[in-house]
Amino acid sequence: MIDFIYGTAWKEEQTAELTEAAVRAGFRAIDTANQRKHYFEAKAGEGLRAVYRAGVVSRADLFLQTKYTYLIGQDHRLPYDPKAPLAMQVAQSLESSLENLGTDHVDSFLLHGPAAAYGWSEHDQEVWGAMLTEKDSGRARAVGVSNVSLRHLEGMIELGAGLPQFVQNRCFARMRWDIGVRRFCAAHGIVYQGFSLLTANEPVVSHPVVTGIARKHGATNAQIIFQFARRIGILPLTGTASTEHMQQDLRSRSLELSDDDVAAIEGLG
Repeated sequence: MIDFIYGTAWKEEQTAELTEAAVRAGFRAIDTANQRKHYFEAKAGEGLRAVYRAGVVSRADLFLQTKYTYLIGQDHRLPYDPKAPLAMQVAQSLESSLENLGTDHVDSFLLHGPAAAYGWSEHDQEVWGAMLTEKDSGRARAVGVSNVSLRHLEGMIELGAGLPQFVQNRCFARMRWDIGVRRFCAAHGIVYQGFSLLTANEPVVSHPVVTGIARKHGATNAQIIFQFARRIGILPLTGTASTEHMQQDLRSRSLELSDDDVAAIEGLG
């Protein structure tokens, strides 16, 4: 069962070594995207090949997740033909990802954000249909969406798109840790992945309440936030570039927060 994801965004030339370090530290789920603007997916693949060669893990031990990104979210380094129909772009993007990652399938394939903020669109519907085709083919074992609102998810139902298996969102304490989307996911059996848990919530992470809970448990503030996230139904994602923090973060899984601890942190939002 996945209980922590290592994210490879914004690592550039360090992507290979940090992906390798994350797997060696104990992460068994790796998140990337075929969006060269913010990710270096081919380098993530280099890191994976290094741990395979060293016998640290095999492909079967890992959960690999990538994303299709619309043209508006890309720079000039495209993984598909921008003039191709959207469905073809999805297929080309995934084909490129499989080559980058050295695998014949990914465990999760996400739409890296809908086409418009106002709701689920016809473009999204076309892309989603192509992603479901990839799931049917076995090249993607699961499909999901990232950077979505409750309106997007409700739109998927209204248009008969079906529902994702994963939702990945930036999670803000000031928005009660994305409570609307989290509740939707819980009600429909969708796994909610939360990213930027630390960087988007620095006032909460460093709050005296969290510091006090960390002191009580002999833990770091970051460890407390990660375990708190699990307690409220979030599968946490971290993108730390520190091998020391990788090991610390993974140790958060053994913490046992009380209901009062959880309520106190929720109250800070």
